[in-house]
Amino acid sequence: MSYFLLKEPPRREHRLNACIASGGTLSDMKNRKMRCCVPDGERTFTQNNICLLLPALGMMNSIPNSVVLMHGAVGCGSSSHGGNVGVRAGNNHRWGVIKDGTWLSTALNESDVICGGEEKLEAAIREIDEHYKPMIIFVVAGCVPGIIGDDVDGVAQRIQSEVSANILPVHCEGFKTKIWATAYDAVYHAIGRVMLQDTSKNIALKKPEKPTVNLMNVSSMGRVDEVELERLLRALGLEVNIFPVFSKPEKMYAMTHADLSISTCPTHDDYLLKHLQEKYGIPFVLKHMPIGIGNTSEWLRNVAAFFQLENQVEKIIAEEEAELETALQEFKEFFRGKKVFVSAGEFRALATAILLAELGFEVVAVRSFHHDEFADSEYEKLSKITAKDFPLNIANCQPFEEANLIRRVKPDLFLGHMNGNSTAAKLGIATNVIYNVGLQFIGYQGAYQLARRLYRQLTNPGFNQNISKWVQLPYSEDWYQQDPFAHIKQSEGEV
Repeated sequence: MSYFLLKEPPRREHRLNACIASGGTLSDMKNRKMRCCVPDGERTFTQNNICLLLPALGMMNSIPNSVVLMHGAVGCGSSSHGGNVGVRAGNNHRWGVIKDGTWLSTALNESDVICGGEEKLEAAIREIDEHYKPMIIFVVAGCVPGIIGDDVDGVAQRIQSEVSANILPVHCEGFKTKIWATAYDAVYHAIGRVMLQDTSKNIALKKPEKPTVNLMNVSSMGRVDEVELERLLRALGLEVNIFPVFSKPEKMYAMTHADLSISTCPTHDDYLLKHLQEKYGIPFVLKHMPIGIGNTSEWLRNVAAFFQLENQVEKIIAEEEAELETALQEFKEFFRGKKVFVSAGEFRALATAILLAELGFEVVAVRSFHHDEFADSEYEKLSKITAKDFPLNIANCQPFEEANLIRRVKPDLFLGHMNGNSTAAKLGIATNVIYNVGLQFIGYQGAYQLARRLYRQLTNPGFNQNISKWVQLPYSEDWYQQDPFAHIKQSEGEV
């Protein structure tokens, strides 16, 4: 049975056996010796976590002509304030328009918890439809309606014929899953069940004259990275339909008319790509993330093989790699032997570590936010390109483990997300943002631009060194002497 027949997608703990707690080394993971935790008891101590609302809102707020309605407590969705800078920048980069995302909340209170919030939700949907006149209303179920049993899907179904907007229920009850990558499935689930089901809109579209591919982007790339991948795909004679972020609702229907769907991150995309194949017969490429030299080339080869363009793609790859190798010479000697620690989502962390090894760095630690089957090939690649074994941590944040590891491996450079570099910075380590939609990261040009940024950072690391003189982390010296993975449970239950 298709998951899309259900009201909400399954948890990734169940669908993919994903986990968020493990500690060991790269060779442990490669040889499958590292045993992951049981899903609901992964650590004897947990410092913090991320709710799946964060990445889900990043996707939904980017959709033009849409309104996001948070059904829950008033604090749920507040991350949209900070994330709005990405929405404004994305609109500006694509259409030259500075436009904010639009989100509201039903602000459920104590009375609503007791009596139910369905009436308030229905009234909010009607008001949004009348006042904003959007094409899409994302109705996002937070923890409160999930606990009290509000039927968000039932409300949407009951009043859909009475409003002009398409109502898309999105289930983001944070207490249901600890794998916040489930957020991608939740948004894709809503789009697939509502927007792509409109057969009248699908039939009205004409089949593109050129071979067309769906290029997936769930906000892990900015417009500069989209341009780089479009450049490479169009060199193969392909038309490109980018989906879902900043994809206009009326353009979503084109998804069902493509010849091939291409993932840019298997962690993000498998849920919808399998649905597009099952329902609409669209095959997909779900391998490699086009970060780094080797991965970008393999990614292109997989796409070209589907269209029988092997000779053409080899010529493109040879030219791109030769030009890039010449451009990187000035940096590689400088990077050689410098130690780097990488922390990010599973595929981005591993693909970036491979790129850094290609640039001459010594990878001394990697931390991924979760683990599932899609990264198996990346562990193999990373093991082949790195000469030494090193610690590998699976952790949904947990800065106390990160601080311990940093003190042990003593990196020259730390790459993490914008809100995840502070621990390394306070220890005096040079840091660089691993994900910023305004900076190029993807493809051949992305590899060069990242090398330039790291060169500038490492030649002038004084800022973080000065921070470390005046700021201390809250961990005792006793913690730094312990095993950084001391609080992780294994599947048998022992620590």
